[in-house]
Amino acid sequence: MNKVKKALCRAYQQAFHAATPALPYREPQVLSSVRAIGGLITSIKNKNAFIVTGPTLHRLGALSVLEASLQKNDINYTIYDKTCSNPTIFNVEEARELYVNNDCDVIIAFGGGSVIDCAKAVGARVAYPKKSLSELKGLLKIKRPIPTLIAIPTTAGSGSEATLTAVITDQEKKHKYTINSFPLIPKYAVLDTEVTLSLPAELTATTGMDALTHAVEAYIGNSTSKKTRALALEAIKLIYNNLYEAYVNGSNREARGNMLRASYLAGCAFTQSYVGYVHAISHTLGGNYGISHGLANAVILPFVLEAYGESVYKKLHELGIAAGVAAAEDNVKCGAKKFIRSIWAMNKKLGIPCGIKGIKQEDIPEMARIAAKEANPLYPVPKIMDAEDLECFYFKIMDKNDRMSIACS
Repeated sequence: MNKVKKALCRAYQQAFHAATPALPYREPQVLSSVRAIGGLITSIKNKNAFIVTGPTLHRLGALSVLEASLQKNDINYTIYDKTCSNPTIFNVEEARELYVNNDCDVIIAFGGGSVIDCAKAVGARVAYPKKSLSELKGLLKIKRPIPTLIAIPTTAGSGSEATLTAVITDQEKKHKYTINSFPLIPKYAVLDTEVTLSLPAELTATTGMDALTHAVEAYIGNSTSKKTRALALEAIKLIYNNLYEAYVNGSNREARGNMLRASYLAGCAFTQSYVGYVHAISHTLGGNYGISHGLANAVILPFVLEAYGESVYKKLHELGIAAGVAAAEDNVKCGAKKFIRSIWAMNKKLGIPCGIKGIKQEDIPEMARIAAKEANPLYPVPKIMDAEDLECFYFKIMDKNDRMSIACS
C-alpha cells in the first residue's frame, strides 16, 4: 500500500478513536441464571418472546429450563431453530417473518455467536422493515432501537452478548459482512455456566481461542483505552488459566464460568477497540468455505502476530506476562516471541490443526481483496497491509496437502 493510502487509513482511525468517548457505548446488564428470564420479561412488560436458537440445541432439549421459566410466568413464546453455524440472510429473513407473524415483542438468543448474531440481525430488520439487510451493513447504519434483546451464550468465545456487531453471510455471493451499530448491543447478557457444561471439547477449544483472538486484537490495536486494555488483560489471564481445563474436563463449573467471563470481557474490549486482520481473513474463509470462525481465528492468529513484527513486541510481551508465559525481565522481542509460541502450543494441546483444508489458490486474490476492504481503514491495526500482503496468509494456513498439490501442478 502506498504512503498516501496508509496516511488516509491512519487519519480515519485517529479521528474515530478521538470520537470514541462521545459515542454511546454501553454494557449489557448481566444476569447469572436462565431461570430469571421469565421474571425479567414480566418486569419489563413484554408478553410474546421470540427465541432464536440452533437445531441441535433445540433437539437435545437444551431450552427446557428457559421454556419452563417462560411458562411459569405465563409468557407466550415462538421458537426459530434453523440458525446455521454461519448465519445467512435467509436465516434472518425467515426468522423475522416468524417474529412478525406471531406479534413478538422481545428477542431471546440462546446459543453461540452465530445464534446471537442472527438474533441481532432479526432485531435490525424489525426496526427497519423497509430496508434489506445489505443496506444495514457497515458502520452505524442502525439508529432506531431494536426490540429488547436478551443474549444467552452457550459457548465461551464470540463475546457477541456484549458487542455492537453481527456477522452475516450472503449465501449467494459467498461473502460475510459485518453490521456494526450501537442498538445491536444486547440489553441483557445471561452468563449461566450450566448451559455451557455440555459443550463438546472441540467447540470448547475453538470458541475459547476465538475469545483469545478478541482479547489479543483488542489489546494490540491503536484504538485502545486504559479500560479496554484492562478488560483484555483480565480475559487473557482467565483464558490461559481455564481453557485447557474446560477442554479436558467439561464438567468443571469453575473453569466453564471463568471462560464465560473471559469471553464477555474480551467482547466488551473489542467492541470499543475493534479487531484486526485475523478477523478480516477469517470472515472470508467463513463466507467462502463455511469454516467456523473460532477455528479460522485460532489457525490465523499466530501467523498475523508474527507478521506484525516489532510493531507489537511491547504489547505482546505485556500479554505474555499476563498469560504467565513470559517474564518481566525478558526483553520485549523475547517476551513477544514467547507469547506467540504459547499460542502455537495452546492450539496443539487443544487439537487445533496448523492449517485449514480446502482453500483454493484461485480464490485467494478475491478473498484477500475482500479482507483488505473490510479492514482498511476501519480496523486500527498495528501495521497496515494491503490485499497483496494479505494473500500470503492464505498460503501459510493452507493444509499441507493443499500446498503440495499447488507445488506439483
